[in-house]
Amino acid sequence: MGPSKFIGSLIGLAIGDSLGAQREGTYGFREVTEPGPVYTDDTAMMIAVAESLIECNGFDGAHMAGLFVKYFEREPWRGYGAGPPRIFKMIKSGRRWDENLDRELYDGGSFGNGAAMRVAPVGLFYYNDPEKLREVSCQSSRITHSHLLGMEGAALQAYAVSLAIREEQNFPDRLKEFTRVDVYRKKMDVLEELLDKKEDREVVVRELGNGIEAFNSVPTAIFCFLAGSSFKEALIYAVSLGGDTDTIGAMTGAIAGAWWGVDGIPPEWKENLENRDYIEGLGMRIWKTVGNKY
Repeated sequence: MGPSKFIGSLIGLAIGDSLGAQREGTYGFREVTEPGPVYTDDTAMMIAVAESLIECNGFDGAHMAGLFVKYFEREPWRGYGAGPPRIFKMIKSGRRWDENLDRELYDGGSFGNGAAMRVAPVGLFYYNDPEKLREVSCQSSRITHSHLLGMEGAALQAYAVSLAIREEQNFPDRLKEFTRVDVYRKKMDVLEELLDKKEDREVVVRELGNGIEAFNSVPTAIFCFLAGSSFKEALIYAVSLGGDTDTIGAMTGAIAGAWWGVDGIPPEWKENLENRDYIEGLGMRIWKTVGNKY
C-alpha cells in the first residue's frame, strides 16, 4: 500500500476544514466551491495528534496534551471553542491529562465533536487494528471530551477513516458492528435509509444533524462521504448543509481523502492550502511507520 491514502486523509481533513470555515455557523443551504486561505483548530489539533503518534510511536497522553497546549498558546486565534482553552490551562498548571477535566466544565463531560474532528491520524496509525484504534481514539478523546458520546464519536470517525484506507465496501454494516452505543447504531440505520431514498438536504439535516454534538455530526460526515461520487462532490455537499461546517467538512475530508487518495483531491484545492507541505509530510511519516506493518 502506497502513501497516497495516508497523505490524502490529512490533506483532505485540512481542505474540508478550510472549505467549511467559510460557512461556519451560517444557516440555509448554500454551496461553497473554493477552500478559504486558513484552517481552524480542527486541523491544528489534528497536526498535534499526528505529531504525537509519530514521535511516541503510539499514544502518550501527556505528550499529546502538551502539544495541544503548545499549539493553542502559539495560535489561539484558530477558532477554539470555549472548553478546550480552559482545559489546556488546567493541564499547564499541572493537572493530569486523564483526570476527565472536561467534567469540571460540563456535567458528565463533553459530548461535542472536538475529539472526532482531530482523530483521523489515529484511524491511519491503527487502520488494521480495530481494538487498538478504539482504545487510542477514546484515550485521546478523554483529554478534552470524556463523555461516552464524545469518545464513541471519535472512535467511529477513526474507524471510518480506517475502512476508507482499506476500501471496505459495506461501510454502514461495518460501522454498526463496530459501535457500542445505540445512538450511533440508530444513526447508521437512518444513514442507510437516506442513501437509499436520496433525500434532500433538509431531510438529511433533520435526521442526522449538523451541530457541534458528535452524534449530530460524525454520522453526517460519514453520510456525505458515502453520498459523494468524488472527493470534491462529497466536500461541497458536506459544507452546503450549514451548521458546524468546518468540522463536518474536516471529518468528511478525512474519510474521502483516505478513500480517493491525495491524487483524488482537486489540484486547485491543494495549491493554496496553508501548511500543505508539512501536512503531507505527516501523512508520509505515518505511512512509513505503519503502512507495511500489518
